[in-house]
Amino acid sequence: MNTLTIAWIALSLFMGFVIYLLPKVDRYLALSVAVVSLGYALQIFGEQSPLTLQLLDNFGVTLVVDQLSGYFILTNALVTAAVIIYCWQDKTAFFYMQTIILHGSLNAVFICADFMSLYVALEVIGIAAFLLIAYPRTERSIWVALRYLFVSNTAMLFYLVGAILVYKANHSFAFAGLSEAPTEAVALIVLGLLTKGGVFISGLWLPLTHSESETPVSALLSGIVVKAGVFPLLRCSLLVDDVYAIARIFGVAAALFGVFYAILEKDTKRTLALSTLSQLGWILASPEAGGLYALAHGTAKSTLFLIAGNLPSRNFQQLQQHKAINPVLWIALTIAGLSISGFPLFVGFGAKILTLSYLPTAYATAMNIGAVGTAIVYAKFIFLPRGGQEKTRFGLSLAAILTISALLLANIAYYQAYTVANIAKVLAIIATGWVAYLLVLRRAELKLPRVLEQFEHLIGGMSLMLILLFWMVFA
Repeated sequence: MNTLTIAWIALSLFMGFVIYLLPKVDRYLALSVAVVSLGYALQIFGEQSPLTLQLLDNFGVTLVVDQLSGYFILTNALVTAAVIIYCWQDKTAFFYMQTIILHGSLNAVFICADFMSLYVALEVIGIAAFLLIAYPRTERSIWVALRYLFVSNTAMLFYLVGAILVYKANHSFAFAGLSEAPTEAVALIVLGLLTKGGVFISGLWLPLTHSESETPVSALLSGIVVKAGVFPLLRCSLLVDDVYAIARIFGVAAALFGVFYAILEKDTKRTLALSTLSQLGWILASPEAGGLYALAHGTAKSTLFLIAGNLPSRNFQQLQQHKAINPVLWIALTIAGLSISGFPLFVGFGAKILTLSYLPTAYATAMNIGAVGTAIVYAKFIFLPRGGQEKTRFGLSLAAILTISALLLANIAYYQAYTVANIAKVLAIIATGWVAYLLVLRRAELKLPRVLEQFEHLIGGMSLMLILLFWMVFA
């Protein structure tokens, strides 16, 4: 397994460059890498104990492969495969190259257990994501990409200072050293990862970036790229009590904050992006359940973004009044929306129940309110008129079949959730959200300001978050 793990990581990065040299088979090579990652992830779940690889003993540079890694690697494989299938006839070798380099770097993040290896992987992810966002080479896409790169690099600067402080305190970069690190190190590292992951106020770069990127890039960003910042927070939370408490508070806050904005948003892609901000909060709120929830969210959200890019309009009012959507698209849209809402039969149901089972009563109450909000958000898609006659692209159909199959099959991961009480509770939450949408919010005209998303305010928001984190760690 040790040799297999090293070969698997090297393959993803090596094939990224080979793809560019062999453009005639670029898509086949790219898809084969995703399939290999899928097989590796499934093998992880068959292992009885975690795998630990010491790369540099004196510096704490370590790789850890366990079930938490398995869920994120599986999500990465499914989302990447779906995007490649969607783009089968449309993209150049450069696009596939960057997609696979991004895929390999994400896999590296999901097995890192030290701050230095993680830093390198996150920086590669930032560059690859920047190139994919800027891929259309329009003025708009280049500006959005540069905005993303600036915010990402600023967050990584905070993170790197924190990592150096951890090493100074422990003479090791291992995640476990965070428990002995000074307050400043904890605050700086958590801020960097919260920003990179797009969580709460630090994630306000996310709505514009995800909504203005090309459809397949939006699916990658929301489906898996933001998980690169969340995964190390989960890993550190399970090792360090202070980080666990901080992650839970920010998780609940992000879940409510994101869903409130998503409910009132009128643009389909921005709604999905704001929902991602909320769903990341669900992943963080219960680190023990974060892996399963990441899988449930990543597969469903990538499906939703791929479909949203093929709707007749991005404006909900136009879709409701003048533009009926293709019934096939509507079915796929509904299934993915139901899964994120926590409907039984899909993995989102088990993920939500497992998440809530680890929360204290007060936090669980807040998250149940957030769950009602999530049902409202996806009611906006589910109750769109259908009957449109536009053709559905073949690549989209295959990609949707892949991800929806995953939503159904992964349901067995937590089959214990299927009790009468749990099913009744979730159905009541979804019904409450749908009634609220149909009777009240469907005609709401309130529009929230976007001033906090403006470029000049993003770094200031990070500074305020850093002050808040200092206070929380000291407390």
